[in-house]
Amino acid sequence: MPARRLWAAVEPLHAVVYFAPETAEAAKAVGLRGYWMGYFAGRLAPLGPIGPEPATAVLFGFAPAMVARALPDAWSFAAPADVVRTRLAAVSSALRRALGAGHEELVALLERAADACRFDSRPLAAAWAAVPKPADPLGRLWLAATVLREHRGDGHVLAAVHAGLGGLETTLTHIGDGVLRQADVEPHRGWSAADWTAAAHRLRDRGLLDADGRLTESGTAVRRRIEEDTDRLAAAPVAALGADFERLLALAEPLSRAVIDAGVVPVPNPMGVSRP
Repeated sequence: MPARRLWAAVEPLHAVVYFAPETAEAAKAVGLRGYWMGYFAGRLAPLGPIGPEPATAVLFGFAPAMVARALPDAWSFAAPADVVRTRLAAVSSALRRALGAGHEELVALLERAADACRFDSRPLAAAWAAVPKPADPLGRLWLAATVLREHRGDGHVLAAVHAGLGGLETTLTHIGDGVLRQADVEPHRGWSAADWTAAAHRLRDRGLLDADGRLTESGTAVRRRIEEDTDRLAAAPVAALGADFERLLALAEPLSRAVIDAGVVPVPNPMGVSRP
Protein backbone atom coordinates (compact mmCIF):
# COMPACT_ATOMS: atom_id res chain seq x y z
CA MET A 1 0.00 0.00 0.00
CA PRO A 2 1.34 3.47 -0.87
CA ALA A 3 0.37 4.86 2.55
CA ARG A 4 2.43 2.18 4.25
CA ARG A 5 5.38 2.88 1.95
CA LEU A 6 5.16 6.55 2.94
CA TRP A 7 5.21 5.65 6.63
CA ALA A 8 8.20 3.32 6.23
CA ALA A 9 10.16 5.96 4.32
CA VAL A 10 9.48 8.84 6.73
CA GLU A 11 9.06 7.29 10.18
CA PRO A 12 12.80 7.05 10.98
CA LEU A 13 13.15 10.78 10.34
CA HIS A 14 10.50 11.45 12.97
CA ALA A 15 11.85 8.78 15.35
CA VAL A 16 15.17 10.61 15.72
CA VAL A 17 13.43 12.64 18.44
CA TYR A 18 13.13 9.61 20.74
CA PHE A 19 16.78 8.57 20.67
CA ALA A 20 19.02 11.54 19.87
CA PRO A 21 21.00 12.86 22.86
CA GLU A 22 20.16 16.41 21.78
CA THR A 23 16.49 15.78 22.64
CA ALA A 24 17.26 14.49 26.13
CA GLU A 25 19.63 17.38 26.76
CA ALA A 26 17.02 19.92 25.64
CA ALA A 27 14.37 18.39 27.91
CA LYS A 28 16.74 18.51 30.87
CA ALA A 29 17.75 22.11 30.10
CA VAL A 30 14.14 23.27 30.03
CA GLY A 31 13.51 21.67 33.44
CA LEU A 32 11.99 18.28 32.70
CA ARG A 33 13.09 15.38 34.88
CA GLY A 34 14.04 12.07 33.35
CA TYR A 35 13.54 10.48 29.95
CA TRP A 36 9.86 9.64 30.29
CA MET A 37 8.80 13.04 31.53
CA GLY A 38 10.62 14.45 28.52
CA TYR A 39 8.93 11.94 26.23
CA PHE A 40 5.38 12.55 27.40
CA ALA A 41 5.74 16.32 27.71
CA GLY A 42 7.57 16.57 24.42
CA ARG A 43 5.12 14.52 22.42
CA LEU A 44 2.02 16.10 23.94
CA ALA A 45 3.12 19.71 24.45
CA PRO A 46 1.24 21.11 21.41
CA LEU A 47 -1.98 20.04 23.15
CA GLY A 48 -1.22 22.36 26.07
CA PRO A 49 -0.90 21.40 29.77
CA ILE A 50 -2.82 18.16 29.31
CA GLY A 51 -3.50 15.87 32.27
CA PRO A 52 -2.83 12.14 32.57
CA GLU A 53 -6.33 10.88 31.74
CA PRO A 54 -6.70 12.52 28.30
CA ALA A 55 -2.98 11.96 27.66
CA THR A 56 -3.41 8.21 28.22
CA ALA A 57 -6.41 8.17 25.90
CA VAL A 58 -4.51 9.99 23.15
CA LEU A 59 -1.35 7.89 23.46
CA PHE A 60 -3.39 4.65 23.64
CA GLY A 61 -0.58 2.16 24.23
CA PHE A 62 0.84 3.33 27.59
CA ALA A 63 -0.27 2.25 31.05
CA PRO A 64 -2.18 5.03 32.86
CA ALA A 65 0.10 4.86 35.92
CA MET A 66 3.17 5.42 33.75
CA VAL A 67 1.68 8.53 32.15
CA ALA A 68 0.54 9.82 35.55
CA ARG A 69 4.11 9.72 36.85
CA ALA A 70 5.02 12.41 34.31
CA LEU A 71 1.84 14.44 33.88
CA PRO A 72 0.69 16.93 35.00
CA ASP A 73 3.93 17.43 36.99
CA ALA A 74 5.87 18.20 33.82
CA TRP A 75 4.00 21.46 33.35
CA SER A 76 5.16 22.73 36.74
CA PHE A 77 8.74 22.54 35.43
CA ALA A 78 8.28 23.75 31.84
CA ALA A 79 5.56 25.50 29.87
CA PRO A 80 4.27 23.56 26.84
CA ALA A 81 5.37 26.32 24.44
CA ASP A 82 8.93 26.13 25.77
CA VAL A 83 8.93 22.35 25.42
CA VAL A 84 7.87 22.61 21.77
CA ARG A 85 10.42 25.32 20.99
CA THR A 86 13.37 23.49 22.53
CA ARG A 87 12.31 20.13 21.08
CA LEU A 88 12.27 21.56 17.55
CA ALA A 89 15.69 23.11 18.02
CA ALA A 90 17.11 19.87 19.43
CA VAL A 91 15.82 17.63 16.68
CA SER A 92 17.05 20.09 14.05
CA SER A 93 20.51 19.81 15.56
CA ALA A 94 20.31 16.02 15.65
CA LEU A 95 19.22 15.80 12.01
CA ARG A 96 21.96 18.21 10.96
CA ARG A 97 24.52 16.05 12.71
CA ALA A 98 23.27 12.92 10.97
CA LEU A 99 22.28 14.26 7.55
CA GLY A 100 23.95 17.61 6.96
CA ALA A 101 22.13 20.73 5.83
CA GLY A 102 19.73 21.23 2.95
CA HIS A 103 17.00 18.81 1.80
CA GLU A 104 14.67 21.64 0.76
CA GLU A 105 12.99 19.60 -1.98
CA LEU A 106 12.04 16.88 0.49
CA VAL A 107 10.81 19.51 2.95
CA ALA A 108 8.49 20.94 0.28
CA LEU A 109 7.08 17.52 -0.58
CA LEU A 110 6.58 16.52 3.05
CA GLU A 111 4.80 19.79 3.79
CA ARG A 112 2.58 19.31 0.74
CA ALA A 113 1.64 15.85 2.01
CA ALA A 114 1.09 17.10 5.58
CA ASP A 115 -1.09 19.97 4.35
CA ALA A 116 -3.46 17.39 2.83
CA CYS A 117 -4.17 15.73 6.19
CA ARG A 118 -7.62 15.95 7.73
CA PHE A 119 -7.79 15.96 11.48
CA ASP A 120 -11.23 14.61 12.39
CA SER A 121 -10.70 12.65 15.65
CA ARG A 122 -6.94 13.04 15.26
CA PRO A 123 -5.88 15.20 18.22
CA LEU A 124 -2.11 14.64 18.13
CA ALA A 125 -1.81 15.26 14.42
CA ALA A 126 -4.02 18.36 14.65
CA ALA A 127 -1.95 19.76 17.50
CA TRP A 128 1.37 19.31 15.69
CA ALA A 129 -0.09 20.71 12.48
CA ALA A 130 -0.91 23.91 14.39
CA VAL A 131 2.73 24.41 15.46
CA PRO A 132 4.24 27.31 13.47
CA LYS A 133 6.82 26.18 10.96
CA PRO A 134 10.36 26.92 12.15
CA ALA A 135 12.78 28.85 9.98
CA ASP A 136 15.30 26.02 9.88
CA PRO A 137 14.60 23.61 6.96
CA LEU A 138 15.52 20.58 9.08
CA GLY A 139 13.07 21.68 11.76
CA ARG A 140 10.42 21.99 9.07
CA LEU A 141 11.34 18.54 7.74
CA TRP A 142 10.90 16.99 11.17
CA LEU A 143 7.66 18.87 11.86
CA ALA A 144 6.07 17.74 8.58
CA ALA A 145 7.23 14.17 9.18
CA THR A 146 5.72 14.36 12.66
CA VAL A 147 2.35 15.58 11.39
CA LEU A 148 2.28 12.69 8.92
CA ARG A 149 3.34 10.24 11.60
CA GLU A 150 0.76 11.33 14.16
CA HIS A 151 -1.93 11.53 11.45
CA ARG A 152 -1.33 7.89 10.64
CA GLY A 153 -0.96 7.00 14.33
CA ASP A 154 -4.25 8.64 15.29
CA GLY A 155 -5.91 6.76 12.42
CA HIS A 156 -4.39 3.51 13.65
CA VAL A 157 -5.94 4.12 17.08
CA LEU A 158 -9.33 4.69 15.43
CA ALA A 159 -8.97 1.44 13.48
CA ALA A 160 -7.94 -0.56 16.55
CA VAL A 161 -10.76 0.80 18.69
CA HIS A 162 -13.22 0.04 15.88
CA ALA A 163 -11.94 -3.56 16.01
CA GLY A 164 -12.70 -3.69 19.74
CA LEU A 165 -9.09 -3.56 20.95
CA GLY A 166 -7.47 -1.54 23.71
CA GLY A 167 -3.93 -0.25 23.59
CA LEU A 168 -2.20 -3.23 25.22
CA GLU A 169 -4.32 -5.69 23.27
CA THR A 170 -3.33 -3.96 20.04
CA THR A 171 0.32 -4.25 21.02
CA LEU A 172 -0.14 -7.97 21.65
CA THR A 173 -1.58 -8.44 18.16
CA HIS A 174 1.53 -6.78 16.72
CA ILE A 175 3.67 -9.15 18.78
CA GLY A 176 1.54 -12.11 17.75
CA ASP A 177 2.02 -11.14 14.12
CA GLY A 178 5.80 -10.98 14.54
CA VAL A 179 6.01 -7.24 13.84
CA LEU A 180 7.26 -6.51 17.37
CA ARG A 181 9.05 -8.51 20.05
CA GLN A 182 7.59 -8.34 23.53
CA ALA A 183 11.08 -7.93 24.99
CA ASP A 184 11.53 -4.74 22.94
CA VAL A 185 8.19 -3.25 24.00
CA GLU A 186 7.34 -4.41 27.52
CA PRO A 187 9.92 -2.28 29.40
CA HIS A 188 8.71 0.86 27.65
CA ARG A 189 4.94 0.83 28.15
CA GLY A 190 4.47 0.60 31.92
CA TRP A 191 2.04 -2.32 32.08
CA SER A 192 2.43 -4.87 34.86
CA ALA A 193 2.93 -8.59 34.26
CA ALA A 194 -0.67 -9.08 35.38
CA ASP A 195 -1.84 -6.53 32.79
CA TRP A 196 -0.03 -8.39 30.00
CA THR A 197 -1.48 -11.71 31.15
CA ALA A 198 -5.03 -10.36 31.40
CA ALA A 199 -4.84 -8.75 27.94
CA ALA A 200 -3.58 -12.01 26.43
CA HIS A 201 -6.46 -13.89 28.10
CA ARG A 202 -8.96 -11.47 26.60
CA LEU A 203 -7.53 -12.01 23.13
CA ARG A 204 -7.53 -15.79 23.57
CA ASP A 205 -11.14 -15.65 24.75
CA ARG A 206 -11.98 -13.87 21.49
CA GLY A 207 -10.11 -16.50 19.52
CA LEU A 208 -7.51 -14.02 18.29
CA LEU A 209 -4.40 -15.47 20.00
CA ASP A 210 -3.34 -19.07 20.49
CA ALA A 211 -1.78 -20.48 23.65
CA ASP A 212 1.71 -19.50 22.45
CA GLY A 213 0.74 -15.86 21.84
CA ARG A 214 0.59 -16.16 18.07
CA LEU A 215 -2.28 -14.83 16.02
CA THR A 216 -4.93 -17.34 15.06
CA GLU A 217 -6.63 -17.25 11.69
CA SER A 218 -9.27 -14.94 13.18
CA GLY A 219 -6.57 -12.81 14.78
CA THR A 220 -4.74 -12.49 11.48
CA ALA A 221 -7.96 -11.34 9.83
CA VAL A 222 -8.51 -8.68 12.52
CA ARG A 223 -4.89 -7.54 12.26
CA ARG A 224 -5.17 -7.30 8.47
CA ARG A 225 -8.39 -5.30 8.72
CA ILE A 226 -6.80 -2.85 11.18
CA GLU A 227 -3.83 -2.30 8.88
CA GLU A 228 -6.06 -1.89 5.83
CA ASP A 229 -8.21 0.64 7.70
CA THR A 230 -5.08 2.46 8.89
CA ASP A 231 -3.77 2.69 5.32
CA ARG A 232 -7.14 3.87 4.04
CA LEU A 233 -7.34 6.57 6.71
CA ALA A 234 -3.80 7.69 5.79
CA ALA A 235 -4.41 7.89 2.04
CA ALA A 236 -5.00 11.64 1.65
CA PRO A 237 -1.31 12.70 1.85
CA VAL A 238 -0.41 10.13 -0.82
CA ALA A 239 -3.17 11.38 -3.09
CA ALA A 240 -1.99 14.96 -2.66
CA LEU A 241 1.50 14.03 -3.83
CA GLY A 242 0.24 12.46 -7.03
CA ALA A 243 3.07 11.86 -9.49
CA ASP A 244 5.58 13.20 -6.94
CA PHE A 245 4.97 10.35 -4.51
CA GLU A 246 7.86 8.24 -5.81
CA ARG A 247 10.11 11.30 -5.76
CA LEU A 248 9.39 11.83 -2.06
CA LEU A 249 10.28 8.19 -1.37
CA ALA A 250 13.48 8.50 -3.38
CA LEU A 251 14.53 11.51 -1.30
CA ALA A 252 13.37 10.25 2.12
CA GLU A 253 14.51 6.63 2.09
CA PRO A 254 18.27 7.31 1.87
CA LEU A 255 17.99 9.79 4.75
CA SER A 256 16.05 7.30 6.86
CA ARG A 257 18.65 4.65 6.12
CA ALA A 258 21.36 7.14 7.11
CA VAL A 259 19.91 7.88 10.56
CA ILE A 260 19.58 4.15 11.22
CA ASP A 261 23.03 3.29 9.89
CA ALA A 262 24.52 6.08 12.03
CA GLY A 263 22.91 4.54 15.12
CA VAL A 264 20.70 7.58 15.77
CA VAL A 265 17.61 5.34 15.51
CA PRO A 266 18.29 1.79 16.75
CA VAL A 267 16.82 -1.31 15.16
CA PRO A 268 14.99 -3.15 16.67
CA ASN A 269 13.02 -0.55 18.59
CA PRO A 270 9.68 -0.30 20.44
CA MET A 271 7.93 1.31 17.45
CA GLY A 272 8.67 -1.47 14.99
CA VAL A 273 10.59 0.91 12.73
CA SER A 274 12.89 -0.89 10.29
CA ARG A 275 15.51 0.23 7.80
CA PRO A 276 13.78 1.26 4.53
